[in-house]
Amino acid sequence: MCLLVLAWKHHPRYRLLLAGNRDEFHERPAAPLGWWQDDPRILGGRDLKAGGTWLGVARSGRFGVVTNYRDLQAPIEGAPSRGQLVPRFLTGATSPKEFLDDLRGAAPRYSGFNLLVGGARALYYFSNRGPNAPAALAPGVYGLSNHLLDTPWPKLARTRKRFEELLTGADVAPEDLFAMLADREPALDDHLPSTGLPPDWERAVSAPFIVNERYGTRCSTVLFVERNGRTVLQERRFDAAGVQSGTSRFEFKSVEVPEVWLEANDPAAAVATDPSFDSSPE
Repeated sequence: MCLLVLAWKHHPRYRLLLAGNRDEFHERPAAPLGWWQDDPRILGGRDLKAGGTWLGVARSGRFGVVTNYRDLQAPIEGAPSRGQLVPRFLTGATSPKEFLDDLRGAAPRYSGFNLLVGGARALYYFSNRGPNAPAALAPGVYGLSNHLLDTPWPKLARTRKRFEELLTGADVAPEDLFAMLADREPALDDHLPSTGLPPDWERAVSAPFIVNERYGTRCSTVLFVERNGRTVLQERRFDAAGVQSGTSRFEFKSVEVPEVWLEANDPAAAVATDPSFDSSPE
């Protein structure tokens, strides 16, 4: 992914809400969202060049998403694929914290990345370009692009503001999230971040939804995980002109659901009073 916003244990109905755009060169082949034939534990799109994914979920309730970190350094020769990090977590048995603690030693071998991994109780963030220790995320709203978590790039700040407005309702409609992700307006020149790109490229990639003949938004994804484990993952795919070329929707109920979510009369109160939601492993 290259732009995403998420609400973690913030909405009264949903454990996790996520909406994001994947930007990539149009010539790089990818498979649409689906259950992987060679490993049916994984639901996600797939990069057909390196075999990994940018976002995936599993029936176990595990979830992972990775974004590249834009530092304009030359790719590390022989570096492992960042897209393999998500399937490794989804098919593993360690908690999010244990997985990231194990990854820390090998992290410098990778090109720059941000990684979010979580399960039914905990969500963790780690970047090999930021603080060395994985961080457990408290219930709240977060945004991530191609820099560190919550770096206020204009497109992320604009998308997050709209996302927070949508969260005030009793429910959130997928169509509203897709409309939010479809914003093609670039930032004003005096608001552009300085990331080392040429000015015309800096302007082009400052839009939440990027349209360019070589590089642009390839797909938009929304993820809903209800407190009872019901999970809905939807993807819309786009061609180089920004025209929708395909869509997919999958629904299942995850295996692991914290009992407190099923027993509590007031789910929001349970989130606020159960300290295990902040840091307990799966």
